[in-house]
Amino acid sequence: MASILDEYEDSLYRSASVQQTRASVGIPHSGYVNARLEKETPIFNKQRIDFAPPEKINSLVVSSNQLCMSLGKDTLLRIDLGKPDEPNQVELGRKDEAKVYKMFLDHTGSHLLIALNTSECLYLNRSVQKVRALSRWKGHLIESVGWNKFLGSETNTGPILVGTAQGQIYEAEISVSEGSLFNTNPDQYFRQVYTLEEESGPAPVCCLEIERGIEGKFFIIATTRKRLFQFVGKVPEGTEQQGFSSIFAMHADHLPSFREFPASFGFSEIAFYTPKLRSNPRSFAWMMGNGVLYGTLDYSRPDSILSDEQVWVYPSDIDITVNKPISIVLTQFHFLLLLPDRVKAVCTLNGQVVFQDLFLEKFGLLTRMIKDPTVQQIWIHTEKVVFRYHVQRESRDVWKMYMNMNKFDLAKEYCKDRPECLDIVLAKEAEHCFQNKRYLDSAKCYALTQNYFEEIALKFIEAKQEEALMEFLIKKLSNLKPSEKTQTTLLTTWLTELYLNWLGILEGDPSQRNLYLDTREKFRTFLSSPKNKDCLFNNRASIYELLASHGDTEHMVYFAVIMQDYERVVAHHCQHDEYDEALNVLSRHRDEKLFYKFSPVLIQHIPKKVVDAWISMGSRLDARNLIPALVNYSQSASTQQINEAIRYMEFCVYQLEETQQAIHNYLLSLYALCRPDSLLSYLEQAGTNPNRIHYDLKYALRLCAEHGHHHACVHIYKVMELYEEAVDLALQVDVDLAKSCADLPEDDEELRKKLWLKIARHVVQEEKDVKKAMACLSSCALLKIEDVLPFFPDFVTIDHFKEAICNSLEDYNKHIEELKREMEEATQSAKRIREDIQEMRNKYGSVEPQEKCAACDFPLLNRPFYLFLCGHMFHYDCLLQAVFPNLPAYKQAKLEDLQKKLAATSQPSKSHHRPKDADTISLGKGQQSREQIKADIDDIVAAECVYCGELMIRSIDKPFIDPQKYEEEMQSWL
Repeated sequence: MASILDEYEDSLYRSASVQQTRASVGIPHSGYVNARLEKETPIFNKQRIDFAPPEKINSLVVSSNQLCMSLGKDTLLRIDLGKPDEPNQVELGRKDEAKVYKMFLDHTGSHLLIALNTSECLYLNRSVQKVRALSRWKGHLIESVGWNKFLGSETNTGPILVGTAQGQIYEAEISVSEGSLFNTNPDQYFRQVYTLEEESGPAPVCCLEIERGIEGKFFIIATTRKRLFQFVGKVPEGTEQQGFSSIFAMHADHLPSFREFPASFGFSEIAFYTPKLRSNPRSFAWMMGNGVLYGTLDYSRPDSILSDEQVWVYPSDIDITVNKPISIVLTQFHFLLLLPDRVKAVCTLNGQVVFQDLFLEKFGLLTRMIKDPTVQQIWIHTEKVVFRYHVQRESRDVWKMYMNMNKFDLAKEYCKDRPECLDIVLAKEAEHCFQNKRYLDSAKCYALTQNYFEEIALKFIEAKQEEALMEFLIKKLSNLKPSEKTQTTLLTTWLTELYLNWLGILEGDPSQRNLYLDTREKFRTFLSSPKNKDCLFNNRASIYELLASHGDTEHMVYFAVIMQDYERVVAHHCQHDEYDEALNVLSRHRDEKLFYKFSPVLIQHIPKKVVDAWISMGSRLDARNLIPALVNYSQSASTQQINEAIRYMEFCVYQLEETQQAIHNYLLSLYALCRPDSLLSYLEQAGTNPNRIHYDLKYALRLCAEHGHHHACVHIYKVMELYEEAVDLALQVDVDLAKSCADLPEDDEELRKKLWLKIARHVVQEEKDVKKAMACLSSCALLKIEDVLPFFPDFVTIDHFKEAICNSLEDYNKHIEELKREMEEATQSAKRIREDIQEMRNKYGSVEPQEKCAACDFPLLNRPFYLFLCGHMFHYDCLLQAVFPNLPAYKQAKLEDLQKKLAATSQPSKSHHRPKDADTISLGKGQQSREQIKADIDDIVAAECVYCGELMIRSIDKPFIDPQKYEEEMQSWL
């Protein structure tokens, strides 16, 4: 194990050197460079609004990008932040000394409530320009409004809750439907539903919030200076428009659940954080005398929505008696406290101040801080200036806090896109798990870090945690790249050795049986993993050596199967006499080469099953390669076992229709040895055509002769057309068999007669049976009595041949008569032929002077011509031109030779002094020879009419225009 670790360390030497270089220049141990190329922007980025109010700012509210600002005594400024250059100014129209006390804007930015210090309330809708007084609300100083986010619309608020300075909670509804601004008041109703009290009596309702949970359950949160109340209940289905009276009625006889704190600075404020794309807040922060109560909202709880509550005390520099907080805003991980001259941001995870922004005195005292929940922007104003904070990447450092709190899952969630931070978290988590002796979890985390491999491995080795070390190596292996082949090989080999050591320890302990089985399954999963397949295959020799060194034959076989090394698997089974298992492996994987290699061994022990396996393989096996196994087996086996070899050979011959000569020869040898009855039927089924017979005839003849199978030998002689040998051998067996052989040479009567004479001699001389000899005469028409008589001994009486001799004489007479009749017919036929010849010589035809040649269309009588019986007439030269190209080559040559001879006979003699007698004789001979040449030419040229004879029929597929002259002919037509 140590040697493998050393090898791995060598393979990682280069990467370790790089790590050390990084560490020397102050880079974190993980190996990541965490350099910032430019100054990172703060989480809370302040921006001063370029706005100079004409009068002092009394109040400011923002929601859904709609900003409403109260200026001076009687002016209201509305700005759509999407169109900041188009502000809208509305006059309140008050002539008295009333001032704006507070303003409330709903979540849609459509409904604005303006509470005056004279206990009056005004209403302004975004779609109108005129402020309306709410008469029913008169006499109440409004401290808070709980908007209905579930039933409200741009023209109707739906049932809302209103909190007053006297502690009463009212339910109201405002509507600006058509006609209502002129005919009726916008406030539909205004009725009291509850009164909040503290120990001293009714207390101002500082804040109101309405939320809806699961199954239609509503949660209403109301706060006073020191108490936080919760009202929980369901509104009957279909009565949502009737408001929340039923929920408050449930608490008429008893106080609702509340949280109370002793300290107070005269008011309190609650803030909520709602993530984007969600309708319900996720967390809250309540600013009160003792600090900030922070927690999450759990809508699944039956009686209280508040969960995971904790109180963060105010920072030490805040003295609530001198500079108490004015407002609070909650973000995802921070709450911001507004003080008269500064803003402090406190992390909700650890209560630490992470941001402080001090405002200059020239801006005046800070008045109020609010947040637009839809765009997550924070607004702060004084009487002169408006500021806006943008929240940017608030979660950038949250992972550190979660990590320090040992909340590693949350830490990893917030740095999953920052690998250098994730590595630090994983290293911290791994170390934490190791210190708490959670070694497996530690190994999983260490494997994902960039820490030095050798340090981690040695750490687990020193702790004697082999199981954790294996887990670490497995995870590390899974994270390696395909290009890191050396590391992959070393890890794979090391893991194999660790698994084998661990299995060896567990196998010897019966109490660890379940753990052994689980570890074995993991080891097999490791061996069969597709990702490790290439590495294991390339290093299978080393793995085999490891398995062999541990004596783990079970996993050696398992690994061989995974590597598809079925030869090793089958060999293992054969060595342990597990022949059925070996055959099962062969049958399952159907590898032809393995069948050829192991069949000689398997057939010695399980012949029937082996033959069944061969047959199931069908044509995939070449039977010639199995013959050696069958030969070795058949030489040492009994007749019953040889039958298995015959069964497979018959399958090859009859089912697969094999034509290989070796297969047929081997089947013949098995038949000759053990099944002589099947031998002859096989030979007869093979037929008598030597070209279609697949066995070796000479080998078959020698084989049958050695084993004394005469019938089979006779059949083979017949196939070889050695009829004399067939008859000679058949006469030793059966005369009828010899007779069937004697009739085979049908085209050679002389041979047939010779064969029948052999049979007759055998019957007469060997069997001395005269009747059989006479039967031979009747069986063969070629034999006559005179052919057989020499075979009989002299003492045989003629009575035995009387009938045969008479029959023979009658046959001779009939034959003589037939010959006479044929002679007379021949004489008559010759006579008729001579008459026809004489008649043809006297036949003639007449030619008119105007007749023309059928070929050239010129007058016929101008040159020598031919006249045919069909009526066509041709000049000699025209006919020769038409016939010559279609004559066979030998006739063309003969015709050219005759024409040369004819030209030679027509030349005058060069000698003028020859004797007269000699010249006459020569001329006579020349005239006779010339006539004969002309006749020969006529026989070739004028044998038939060129238009009516076979020449025209043979040229039917000849094109009318010669292909070589086609282009020329086509151009002549253009």
